[in-house]
Amino acid sequence: MEPGEYTNQEIHSQPEAWAAALALLNEMRTTIEGIQPASRFDQIIFTGCGSTYYLSMSAAALNQELTGLACRAFPASELWHYPLSSYTKGKTLLVAVSRSGETTETLRACEAFLDKGIGELLTLSCYGDKPLAKMGTFNIVLPSGQERSVAQTRAFSTLYLATVALACLWAGSNGSFSQLSQLPDDGSRMLKNYAGFSADLGADPGFDRFYWLGSGARYGLACELSLKMKEMSLTHSEPFHFMEFRHGPKSMVTPTSLVIGLRSTSNGSQESAVLRDVKDLGGRTVDIAETGSDVRFESGLEEALQNILFLPVGQMIAYARSISKGLNPDHPTNLDSVVRLS
Repeated sequence: MEPGEYTNQEIHSQPEAWAAALALLNEMRTTIEGIQPASRFDQIIFTGCGSTYYLSMSAAALNQELTGLACRAFPASELWHYPLSSYTKGKTLLVAVSRSGETTETLRACEAFLDKGIGELLTLSCYGDKPLAKMGTFNIVLPSGQERSVAQTRAFSTLYLATVALACLWAGSNGSFSQLSQLPDDGSRMLKNYAGFSADLGADPGFDRFYWLGSGARYGLACELSLKMKEMSLTHSEPFHFMEFRHGPKSMVTPTSLVIGLRSTSNGSQESAVLRDVKDLGGRTVDIAETGSDVRFESGLEEALQNILFLPVGQMIAYARSISKGLNPDHPTNLDSVVRLS
């Protein structure tokens, strides 16, 4: 087994995993719609650990944007240890996300939530035989996201896609939910068209620091791609909101910096200006967006549905960086695939 073989396969098999997940979610459509969070709950809280916490950040932003219901995200450890600063009065729908379904902090947070009786629990995971998949009032298991690598790629995007589907259905956007079926083909095209581009960037020894910019629902994705760079390649990497990058972090820009923008359509002109600032400071940039960018989706989808397409290119850059440094992205340094506490 060559180093990184599992990770490479998991990155490139994402479109098939998405298609399988969408088929399952379509079968569960009536159940998902029946949850009716806007009329039955005062807030939705999304939670996870590590990658799935960053997924929760993006999911909360998108669900609030589409449904209008108050949505927030917390690490599971915060819900477990600091419930008074996490929950507000009223009935809560807790959405707990975990690849493994057996992360201790997530299980403890869900147990504490259920003990308090302050709402209902929906779980999202990839393994139906693990504890989390049996804890919720509603349990969604997506086996197509299962992985052998420690660093999440296929699991993250598949579970994230499920939260986008939830947002569409809870918002009553049937047309948007139907459009999700286009994403596997778009993902395949991104993987094919930008594999060489991503490999060249990741393997470039001239970069010693990476910054990922994203705002709104894209900020959580910027955090996740930054984490992938750290986990896989042990490289200095940080995420920021687009406009916040001007408020101090830009002082770190040098000719060895690569700033990667997950640019929106709605605020694209202002976000492009941030990338121009980076160039003026001598740094290099990569602009990822629907159109008019270095990496182009050209999907024709509404903005809320495009976000998952940022992931494959960022993942490939991190993977290439890891391989170029002689590391094994399947087994990142000091990490385990599941964090279990005694």
